[in-house]
Amino acid sequence: MIEFYLDGRSGVSPYQQLVQQVRHAMRLGLLHEGDRLPTVKDVVAKLAINPNTVLKAYRELEHAGLVAARPGVGTFVTATLTDSTLPAHAPLRRDLQRWLTKARLAGLDDESIEALFMTTFRTAAQEHIA
Repeated sequence: MIEFYLDGRSGVSPYQQLVQQVRHAMRLGLLHEGDRLPTVKDVVAKLAINPNTVLKAYRELEHAGLVAARPGVGTFVTATLTDSTLPAHAPLRRDLQRWLTKARLAGLDDESIEALFMTTFRTAAQEHIA
């Protein structure tokens, strides 16, 4: 089961963070069709957020056709976002973990690591388009 977390520094609304986390877990094969999402009550208790925030996230996922709510039972994954690239994820994750270790050893904090990664990611994406 997925465990949600919130990053107050991200600039992304809490409900959108929940949506992104479910989508990422589905894309990485961590959530599968039939898996149950945490109850609204459990998410509210763990994250100390308004129940409407969780409901809004779950409704957006439902509207996208990724989950379905079963009254009195829970909210369940009804689709998958994994693709044929899933087998390539493990070695890439190991490479990324090694890179993160090097960044930490170089003295970078979380914010610096994120800034470096995102800037490099965007530059590479723009070069790929050009």
